[in-house]
Amino acid sequence: MALELREVKTEADAKAFVRLPFNLYQGNAFWVPPMKADEQKMLFSKTNPAFNFCEAKFWLAYRNGGCVGRIGGIINTLYNEKTGDAMARFSRLELLNDPEVATLLLHTAEEWAKEKGMKGVHGPLGFINLDNQGVLVEGFDRLASIGSVYHLPYYQQLLEQNGYEKEIDWLEFRLTVAGAAVDKAERGSQLIKKRYEMEVMHFKRIEDLMPHADTIFEILNDSFVDLPYVTALPREMMHFYKEKFLKFLNPEFVKLVKMKGEIIGFVIGIPSLSEAMQKAGGSLFPFGFLHILSDRKGKEVLDQMLTGVRKEHMATGAGVVLMAELQKQMLAKGMRYIETTGIFETNQNAIANWKNYEHIQHKRKRVYHKLFS
Repeated sequence: MALELREVKTEADAKAFVRLPFNLYQGNAFWVPPMKADEQKMLFSKTNPAFNFCEAKFWLAYRNGGCVGRIGGIINTLYNEKTGDAMARFSRLELLNDPEVATLLLHTAEEWAKEKGMKGVHGPLGFINLDNQGVLVEGFDRLASIGSVYHLPYYQQLLEQNGYEKEIDWLEFRLTVAGAAVDKAERGSQLIKKRYEMEVMHFKRIEDLMPHADTIFEILNDSFVDLPYVTALPREMMHFYKEKFLKFLNPEFVKLVKMKGEIIGFVIGIPSLSEAMQKAGGSLFPFGFLHILSDRKGKEVLDQMLTGVRKEHMATGAGVVLMAELQKQMLAKGMRYIETTGIFETNQNAIANWKNYEHIQHKRKRVYHKLFS
């Protein structure tokens, strides 16, 4: 039977869009489900402030009454203004291993982009860099972190069969927090703190951290804005992500560093919630929040989510101070491993730093692009 394409317009459509990967990855030990309610909010302008500077449409593919694929198309006007390029993004691609479905979905997003005057498409990318990014191309037998993505090998094959080429990769590492690397970081941290009159801020309660949330986002904007796929977050997006991520943070793993009284950097770690999210099954209630509350105390693994230092102070070594403090907190809790979120393969300084640790580079995710002729 022929494929049928439907644009996501209603709440029922949105639920089907969000539900599809739960069906595709059912029983998969490595996929980590998102929160369904959060994913549905991303699809509509009334609940996602990114629509203030983005255009977006989402589609579903059906065969014999069953949903077999989904895709989104996004134009981030702020990013295109920053780069001077007219590029659309394809987003949230999920589908069966079916070339016909892949071609229909990708062609739909491409035609929409052409109608909007774009010169090409790249992705998978979300509305902004804190949204879903990349397709997994290495590490299919590794548990995903909540800050990354999981796909099966055929996604890469289907994209390349439809004329998509590699744009850039993120690398992900697992670091063992022990031995010489920890000692080196601590020695460096002590020297840097003394030289630049730095002090580290620690938190026990979310209520104590929240007054500094806007400063964290301002530093994020300053330190990340020159990276690919990044635009400075407007105020409404800062508020949106504060609300979205607040419920997952353990403030003991958030560190800020001050220099001569000014906050110049931050690091955010989250004790791995991958297993808790799997148990929650996409919902906080009735029991999902209990699994999350339990695991956010910390077991063996920490996901290092975000680190930022104001550009004018990057050369001070504030990042070393933040890393050392995060490691001390981990060791005090009996934690042994750090899962890094994606590092661009071109960021040789960060990669070289991770290689000071006992480590494995175990995951890779990719952005593809396709230019229109």
